[in-house]
Amino acid sequence: MTTASRLRDPSIGHRFVASDGAALHLSTSGPADSAVTLVLVHGWTQDHRTWDFVLPHLDPGVRVLRYDLRGHGGSAHARRGSATIARLADDLAEIIADRVPEGPLVLAGHSMGGMTLMVLAERHPALVRERLAGAAFVATSSGDMDQLTLGFPGLVGRGVTRFEPRVARLLARLKADTLRLRPTMVRSGARRLVFGDRPGRAQVDSVVEQLLSAHPASAGMFLDAIAAHRGVGGLGALCDVPSVVLAGEKDRLCPLAHAKVIADELPHAEFVRFPGAGHMLPQERPFEVARRISALVRVAATR
Repeated sequence: MTTASRLRDPSIGHRFVASDGAALHLSTSGPADSAVTLVLVHGWTQDHRTWDFVLPHLDPGVRVLRYDLRGHGGSAHARRGSATIARLADDLAEIIADRVPEGPLVLAGHSMGGMTLMVLAERHPALVRERLAGAAFVATSSGDMDQLTLGFPGLVGRGVTRFEPRVARLLARLKADTLRLRPTMVRSGARRLVFGDRPGRAQVDSVVEQLLSAHPASAGMFLDAIAAHRGVGGLGALCDVPSVVLAGEKDRLCPLAHAKVIADELPHAEFVRFPGAGHMLPQERPFEVARRISALVRVAATR
């Protein structure tokens, strides 16, 4: 985390041990007696710092819980067999039961975090029915990620689709705790692949720092889990929950068409498109993301 990010982030770090023994890093901010708790879930190869640029724009009177998914950031590596979206959904349910046992919840998930929310709804319907008062799906997908082309047409796009499983297998075999890549090289790739028009240096650096902190083998196994993800069933359980679907029009990883599928499954959701933005909406459009999430929190507080 950069010095600027630390100054903006008044959160306190904690540890939570999941039912299978995996230790997860948690970060909380805001008053413990807040009427609503907001839980922010990050995406693949990132960690709780994904939300660093959003946090300052949220109401300081709201309790916010962020955490690092297993295999990411300060959390334990994902053991073989545990790098699944279902396990992430169970982790989230366990964290809520332990750290936020009462009161309304608003959940926001970016990318793989949004997929986690969909599977949470499918695996833990009582939690959704009794506690969930708002859901934000930020640059995410409900399926067909195994057909990813990164926006390239024709043969190139089909080549990307065939190449991704090989990348997953390569990462899954790595023994190192982190990717030993030069930050300058990663920065150039991240700028082109996951951002839209004219990203700021601090935003790109944040994404790179998080990626280089992720566990490579865990990332590879989760890449397979993302390819296999099918979240439409979970979306059906969320039809009556106030929701918002946020999408960057230049998102190469979770294209606009994927966001449209989610919005169509949630007939009462607000669907917001951001021209010129890519996949990293929490970095690229932090004020707008915070504004839409805050609107859900305000509605939840009146229920």
